[in-house]
Amino acid sequence: MADFHLLKIKDIYKETDDCSVISFDVPSKISDAFHFRQGQHLTLKATIEGEDVRRSYSLCSSPYDGELKVAVKQILGGKFSTFVNETLQVGDMLEVMEPSGNFGVACQPSEEKNYLFFAAGSGITPVLSMVKAHLVQEPNSTCKLFYVNKTAKSIIFKEELEQLRNQFFGRFEINYFLTKERRDIELFNGRFDDEKMEVLTKTFIDIPDTDEVFLCGPEKMVNFVSQYLINAGLPKENIHFELFVTGLSDEDIARQERLAKQNVEGTEVTIVDGGKEFSFTMTKEYDNILDAALGAGADLPFACKGGVCSTCKCEVLGGAVEMKINYALSDKEVSQNLVLSCQAVPTTDKVKVDFDV
Repeated sequence: MADFHLLKIKDIYKETDDCSVISFDVPSKISDAFHFRQGQHLTLKATIEGEDVRRSYSLCSSPYDGELKVAVKQILGGKFSTFVNETLQVGDMLEVMEPSGNFGVACQPSEEKNYLFFAAGSGITPVLSMVKAHLVQEPNSTCKLFYVNKTAKSIIFKEELEQLRNQFFGRFEINYFLTKERRDIELFNGRFDDEKMEVLTKTFIDIPDTDEVFLCGPEKMVNFVSQYLINAGLPKENIHFELFVTGLSDEDIARQERLAKQNVEGTEVTIVDGGKEFSFTMTKEYDNILDAALGAGADLPFACKGGVCSTCKCEVLGGAVEMKINYALSDKEVSQNLVLSCQAVPTTDKVKVDFDV
């Protein structure tokens, strides 16, 4: 079920001019529900101008900090991000869903691993959580961060990152790249490209000695760096990412146009949620399982409705569906019949999906 809890804002402060960091006061009686793994996210809900608005934000605190914190960067025209950065105050209440998400890997204190992290802008939030967790819990592991921002002033969590570098000197390395300011060393000017990656893989990155890579940022950056590292010899299964979607590919557009012609009216859908079943018949007003279920009165978890956050993930138990777009699920998850319900268009007369996954 969509388990939201009403939490008080314990603190809120400006990390940069356009990014606020929120920490929540979690009552002890529900503290177990908010245990999380580094890399996971929270879905926040608020009524803004009479509208139920939900957004997912990665946790920037580590599970070992004793804090529940997210960073929210203001987006031009973004309802929720503007609300957080301009209206939300200490003492206010927000509805918060329990932590979810599969980004990241478990800490293994006895292991000696070398981690690489690539981030851009607010993509640092889950990366910071993971860096802190692995440095604290794996005393023999190392972390290297390659972090892109527009200007030095816009670097989110710069002070905290520098403190971590000093605290874990020799185990944590940071390289900053700026796109709107010039620096003396040309390598650190601009975004990642073939020339930069060639230098990085020869000077800073030992591919055979790299265990896991994590990327979080714009789709173009994530895809480019991932493919470069794979071509350089890094196993694809060792690369993990979350991305910010900047546009649809021609393939995405063609698939959406094809699925828009799919006749879903009359499809019988059964939802399993919280161990209970709920059935309804789809109408022509909705073309995906999530919206149709919500329209029929179901209370299901969701956030972005854009195929990015995976909050609405479910398992297909019967029938068949096809996703319009998928930016959140891995190939392995798709092979396990997992789909994003906000993008799932039924292609059979009967469909059964399970949200208890």
